[in-house]
Amino acid sequence: MKDTSASARKSGRPRTFDAETALDKAMKVFWEKGYEGSSLPELTEAMGMNRPSLYAVFGNKENLFRMALERYGATHDPLFNAALEQPTARAVVEHFLRGNADAQTEAENPHGCLVINGALACSDDALPIRHSLIERRAASEARLRARLERAKVDGDLPAGSCSGQLARYVMTVSNGMAVQAAAGATRKQLQEVVDQVLRGWPS
Repeated sequence: MKDTSASARKSGRPRTFDAETALDKAMKVFWEKGYEGSSLPELTEAMGMNRPSLYAVFGNKENLFRMALERYGATHDPLFNAALEQPTARAVVEHFLRGNADAQTEAENPHGCLVINGALACSDDALPIRHSLIERRAASEARLRARLERAKVDGDLPAGSCSGQLARYVMTVSNGMAVQAAAGATRKQLQEVVDQVLRGWPS
């Protein structure tokens, strides 16, 4: 009779191993500590697997982070997509920033944003990861800029408005909110920042 317990030990991971659950746990470690701040011992402990098993299933640490980032995006990108579909530029910005304030302060998750936290304090050794995160933020800004430009064409924004500057402003606020959330800012405090942005929004 086959010794399944011995087989499980030889495989380096328990028979109940679930790659999706392990990836979720890795995502939260990266989310809280950033890419370089997350050590392999911390990752393997959180994921419930040893280092050889991690490499066998996910490849190296960089590949694991990229997979975690995709998983994060699958959950959080719909918020941004929904914001861009709002009927006015002001509603786009309000939906996006208020949604971020809520998402970045959820009790069950690390505070802040994985895309922002992941790039903090990256050394030259992590430049590929840093560049990927910067490109991801730039792509979001470009989409927001295009939406605001359409709002200007539709007469929803003043003709003299600069969609590029407004998009950069909104993304800078969003990024700053993520840093503040990771540092302990409350949801109420972040929503007050959104209130201030909306008070100054061009109309």
